[in-house]
Amino acid sequence: MDVSLNPDLQAKLDQLARETGRATGELVEDAVAGYFQELAQTRQVLDLRFDELEGGQVEPIDGEEAFRMLMQRTERQRQRLRPA
Repeated sequence: MDVSLNPDLQAKLDQLARETGRATGELVEDAVAGYFQELAQTRQVLDLRFDELEGGQVEPIDGEEAFRMLMQRTERQRQRLRPA
């Protein structure tokens, strides 16, 4: 399989290959394998959460409520970080 990369990404890949002494093909293969592993883990978490929702173990919250809660939490963290 041939993979075409934009020039900037190709330059980064080439630089990493030089720095690590590994072949560019190896680096791409590792990156793709890592991506699929992470994707599988994400899918597993989503499936578990969906099963918990369907089974009634957790209650869904409204998107607006979730956003409000996130903003409150963010503001509390900002207040803690502000100099006195």
